[in-house]
Amino acid sequence: MLDTHNAVANSGTFALGHRTVHRMGYGAMQLAGPHVFGPPEDRDGAMAVLREAVALGIDHIDTSDFYGPHHTNRVIRDALAPYSTDLTLVTKLGARRDDEGAWLPAMQPKELIDAVQSNCDNLGIERIEIANLRLMFGEGDAGPTPGDVRPLLEPLIALKERDRIGALGISNALPEQVEAARSMTKIVCVQNMYNLANRRDDDLIDYLAREGIAYVPFFPLGGFNSLQSDTLKSAAKGLQATPMQVALAWLLQRSPNILLIPGTSSVEHLRQNVAAANLHLPDGALAALDAIAG
Repeated sequence: MLDTHNAVANSGTFALGHRTVHRMGYGAMQLAGPHVFGPPEDRDGAMAVLREAVALGIDHIDTSDFYGPHHTNRVIRDALAPYSTDLTLVTKLGARRDDEGAWLPAMQPKELIDAVQSNCDNLGIERIEIANLRLMFGEGDAGPTPGDVRPLLEPLIALKERDRIGALGISNALPEQVEAARSMTKIVCVQNMYNLANRRDDDLIDYLAREGIAYVPFFPLGGFNSLQSDTLKSAAKGLQATPMQVALAWLLQRSPNILLIPGTSSVEHLRQNVAAANLHLPDGALAALDAIAG
């Protein structure tokens, strides 16, 4: 049974723009209601998760004002403000929710500018330390479709120059979109779907590592088929760990620039996720896991 003793510290650190954070972070997406819509079903429980995350040493929380919408950021504010100077809040811009909870693009200049203000208001901060532009050009199994990021970044760069944003990242982005963004401004992180079974970004991760840029994978268990899941479960059983812990440990060992943001609304599940940083995967387990890539 893995424990959380020194787990966050054992995950190591990496630069996230002008900050240095532990590689084991926390994603606040699941603190909203069902389907990331509406208020949390257990608001006190959500606040307890956030406080436990900080108590365990986590210093990097990923959020967005379109979670809820608004509810997740307000819970973060109520649970953690005034914020420790060691805590880095990262948010995403570029999407919105309709009255039924659908995810819709919100990438017009005014929408992006308004989103910065909305995040600041609901988090109770004067500026966003790191803002990820979430590209919404296309969704589905094929991932994002090409689109020009330049007009989207221009208003955010202007806000960065006014110190409303500390640093910029990009999310759901193709390599050519990352390069287009980097030609305009410093990009400090890329946040894409990536896991054991979905490794389309292998080359991008290695490139970003050489450039000193953080890579933040989401959906660490997303898109697995039954055979891949069985292989993961078998490896986890042999290591006396959960499949999620093995998947997270694999990501930590994959590359030093990978930052993890597993999310949960349960304190116990949070502790299990954090404990994954204490799990070292031996060569045999790594070989078996590497072989399940889609």
